[in-house]
Amino acid sequence: MRHVLAFVIVVAMAAPALAQARKPVRKPAPPPAAALKKVAPEMSCPAPLGVGVRTKLSFCEVMAGRDPSGGVIIQVPPHKGPATLTFDLHNLHTYSEEQVKTHRAYARYTATIGVLTLDNTLISRAVVQNEFRSAADLVDRVGGGAGPGGVKAVAPTGTETITVAIPEGELAVSLLGEKLGVERIDGGASYSQPGRPIAVVSNVMLEYKPGPPPKAVKKR
Repeated sequence: MRHVLAFVIVVAMAAPALAQARKPVRKPAPPPAAALKKVAPEMSCPAPLGVGVRTKLSFCEVMAGRDPSGGVIIQVPPHKGPATLTFDLHNLHTYSEEQVKTHRAYARYTATIGVLTLDNTLISRAVVQNEFRSAADLVDRVGGGAGPGGVKAVAPTGTETITVAIPEGELAVSLLGEKLGVERIDGGASYSQPGRPIAVVSNVMLEYKPGPPPKAVKKR
């Protein structure tokens, strides 16, 4: 009986130690996810239209072409997962006060551009369509011209906000014009010749999760 009692006491004393030994070990919390960054990216505009006198936005013409290196080049920092590119797409109108006064200024524009990688892979297309009737249909007047108030005759009209997902690994994209359709009271026309202005972009922004920089290639 004494031996049984001693065994029970030993087991009872060892139980807390065994329970403590079996207690699961907490894994360290994973590091917090990197916060999204939103920036105005570096970009190369071969055909700048100018700066809006009211909005102070920089407007860039998108020309028709087939070679991505000749388009509007937008730099994309190293990113984890897809990066989100946004921009405002506009049509381009040549303003005439006389046409407005004589009710002959009507125009309906449909512009299509492509967002491509630098190896000429199409990521997405973007379209803006609007009608122009009066100066109220202009997004802004652009400074640096010979018109009244020092503005240019050409100006952006209509606005379509475009959102494009840029795949991980792409460090630059190009905006290239594809075609422009114009309908006026005296007829219509379509344009796609390389080097011709197709549309205008402004307010280019990029949102992304920073990723590691690309590995440097060791020279042998």
